Amino acid sequence: MKIIVTLIVLLVFTVFAQAQQFEKDVFKTSEGELEITFIAHGTLMMEFDGKVIHIDPVSWYADYATMPKADLVLITHEHGDHLDAKAIDAVKKEGTQVVLTKTCNEKYAGTAVLSNGESGTFAGIKVDAVPAYNIKHERDAGQPFHPKGVGNGYVLHFGDKKVYVAGDTENIPEMAGLKDIDVAFLPMNLPYTMTPEMVADATKMFQPKVLYPYHFGETNTDELAELLKNQNKTELRIRNLK
Repeated sequence: MKIIVTLIVLLVFTVFAQAQQFEKDVFKTSEGELEITFIAHGTLMMEFDGKVIHIDPVSWYADYATMPKADLVLITHEHGDHLDAKAIDAVKKEGTQVVLTKTCNEKYAGTAVLSNGESGTFAGIKVDAVPAYNIKHERDAGQPFHPKGVGNGYVLHFGDKKVYVAGDTENIPEMAGLKDIDVAFLPMNLPYTMTPEMVADATKMFQPKVLYPYHFGETNTDELAELLKNQNKTELRIRNLK
């Protein structure tokens, strides 16, 4: 009986360990390697210069008790698939900085609040907060799913590289002001964010070197690939970010 129980326990741990195997990409910067781990949906982890950055950690997608502890946590907005107090608490350590929006801070007390257009340096990483909102897609009552001025996207600076994590947004005019973006994460799911056509339009506005659609649910990423096939400014990479 003990042998059977031990085997069952080992099987459970093996299955869970496999479930925790996430895809990763590595980018070279002027100050060392940047490793980006694709957790799921709108949830990412980045490692740079010995620092760990968690973006919108959510317990649905990972066991954060087993994940690397955060030097910096960034939260884009207050919706439950982005702001999860349990996950933040699990990944915090002494000195962890939690940077979020004013609305998020009313639900979870962070260490710093950034609004659209503000910047700061946290755990040695410069972070710019940029707008993230809906223009077209609304709830039945006419209220945008993501009103202007409430949520953030973030531009993170890693040496000579800039990474744009858009948060929940559409192809808003402010994207045309983004400059020299090396890596971009753009959301692509209806009715909350963008269609493939809108993502393609956003991509053409600021031409990141590498584009990852994320937060894409059941949207067919082949549609985006078709829309971008005749341009050579942006490399499209698809990862498991439903």
